Amino acid sequence: MDRNIRTSAKALVIKDGCMLSVRINDNGDVFYIMPGGGQRAGELLPDACEREVAEETGIEVKAKNAVFIIEGSEGEPFHRVDVVFLCEYVGLSNLEHHCDSNQAGCEWLDIGTLNKSKLYPSKLRRAVMELYEGREHPVYLGNECAGDPEITD
Repeated sequence: MDRNIRTSAKALVIKDGCMLSVRINDNGDVFYIMPGGGQRAGELLPDACEREVAEETGIEVKAKNAVFIIEGSEGEPFHRVDVVFLCEYVGLSNLEHHCDSNQAGCEWLDIGTLNKSKLYPSKLRRAVMELYEGREHPVYLGNECAGDPEITD
C-alpha cells in the first residue's frame, strides 16, 4: 500500500460534566469530533494537541496524560493514529483562531449522554464516560472506519 500514516493529537477537555467538541457540518450531516489534528515534524504530541485546540476552538488547554489511542486504517487517504490527551481547561487562547472549512463551531457535550451523541469515532463515547466516572476503561480502542456499526451501548 502506498498510504502514509498520519499521527494526530486529540483533546479530551472536560468542564462541568461536559466534553468540548468540534461540530462538523458535512453537507447537512451534523456530527461531533474531539478538537485536535495532525502532528507536525519535530512537534511533540502534547504541543500539537494544545496548538490544534487553540486554532480550532479559541480555547487554551494544557495537555496532561494520554488516555486513549484509536486508529482509522481504512476509508481515508491515510492510516490515521489518534492519541487522545486529557487536557486541563485554561481559558481563552491568544492564538489566532481559524476553523476548518466544514467546522460549524464548538459545543460542550453532556458526558452523561455521550453514548447517544453523534461523537466520532463512536468507540470513544463509552470510553470517555467510563474515564469520567472513574471506572476502568480501555486505552487502546482499536480500529474504527466508515461503515462500522454505531457504538451506543
